[in-house]
Amino acid sequence: MSKQGIEHTDVVVVGARCAGSATAIALTRRGRKVIALDGASFPSDTLSTHLFFPNHWAELERLGARDRVMALDPPLHTHAGLGTSAVEVVGPFRAYEGFAAGSCVRRPGLDQALVDTARDAGAEVRERTRVRDLVRDDAGRVVGVRYRTRDGVEGEIRAKLVVGADGRGSTIARLVGTRSHHEWENRRMMAFAYYDDPREADRHVAMQWRQDDELVTVFPCDGGQSLVLLMPPATRADEFRDDAEAAYEKTVAGVAPLAARLERCTRASKIRASYTHPAYFRHSHGPGWALTGDAGHFKDPVTAQGIRDALRFGRLLGEAAAPALDDAASLDLALQEWEADRDAQCLAMYQWANGLGLADDISPIENAAYRWFASRPGGPSDVLDVFSRRQAPAQVFSPARVVRWVAQAARDPAVPRQQLWSTLRRDVRRELARIAEERRFARRRAASARQPFVVPAPSVAPADRPEAEPAVGV
Repeated sequence: MSKQGIEHTDVVVVGARCAGSATAIALTRRGRKVIALDGASFPSDTLSTHLFFPNHWAELERLGARDRVMALDPPLHTHAGLGTSAVEVVGPFRAYEGFAAGSCVRRPGLDQALVDTARDAGAEVRERTRVRDLVRDDAGRVVGVRYRTRDGVEGEIRAKLVVGADGRGSTIARLVGTRSHHEWENRRMMAFAYYDDPREADRHVAMQWRQDDELVTVFPCDGGQSLVLLMPPATRADEFRDDAEAAYEKTVAGVAPLAARLERCTRASKIRASYTHPAYFRHSHGPGWALTGDAGHFKDPVTAQGIRDALRFGRLLGEAAAPALDDAASLDLALQEWEADRDAQCLAMYQWANGLGLADDISPIENAAYRWFASRPGGPSDVLDVFSRRQAPAQVFSPARVVRWVAQAARDPAVPRQQLWSTLRRDVRRELARIAEERRFARRRAASARQPFVVPAPSVAPADRPEAEPAVGV
């Protein structure tokens, strides 16, 4: 083992995938010196849904990484849809800042493109390097990190700001003693695999289907493959733990539209799963530190928003911090305003994702909504606008429209009245709870910010310490 002398930089970014690279790019382009550390080597994989909507491309364009990602030749999803066994709501994306297609890009290529962009912008990205502890001044302010490489080299870097962009199991979040001020337990697990997909006529469409309480998806991606993601109820987790192959194949075969879509496709990878991935907002800034990407905020992956938000709020963090780094008070204020903006932009999607992630059967009201969107000109695009963040969920799924869908379900002789009214009462209770949660959110966030952080005692991690749980989405 060898030791390096103390180094100095403006910002240390811990984690160099989507959120970390975006932060580094924004800072270096504003003249700041950045060292990014990551325990992985690139290219490498990480657990992630990696579905794109048009606004993902807009964020990559802002970072200057779009051309590198396009060079991976991912299929462009001009259309996307949601379906049941009775109806499919499929339509084109509307443009978001000039981009009118989504995609699905596997993480090794995507993350390498971002790392290369960060390096070209002037950031120093060090791979195979893990943070072991933080450096604090006499007042408790974070002023740097201590690290160890896989080769056993130890060192210390002093900085004006330390950014944790290291995923759900964030080392920086643990070391600063932050906490979640809001959490939501996942009701669905995830299991996915890649398929070789020769069906060129279908590779411009990303699809999700629901059948009873099952939720399944097909996302064509680069390399001539498609990502097939299953999101069964979390109550099936033991079934997948006992025999993932059998449980996965049983689910695929049991959802007729998915099985039909995969005809002539061949599974080309092992099955990967995530059983526990609660959604949360963590208090994400403090004296000399900030958390971005999944390290600070994580939504249920059913809406595939993690990568977009990692890119966006990593970039916005860098833009906010760069001019304030030379004055501690100004920096603290900039970080506070950045976190408030992140929360304001993300809360509605967080709540909508939590609702979509409930392990419910398809209700009569939902069936009526599917039929209404499918029959209405521009209806499918309205739904896709929510995923692209062109419209808020409350605009597309407005109270007036819900009343219309309830009336349609009530007129359907095939819908049992008891089931309809039971569903309506349940949905009203959930909406009232959502409104109450929205009102409590700011109070909880403020209370969390006022509580003193519990700073853990310095710890020495072994050189062979395993990586933290991979982030879903960033």
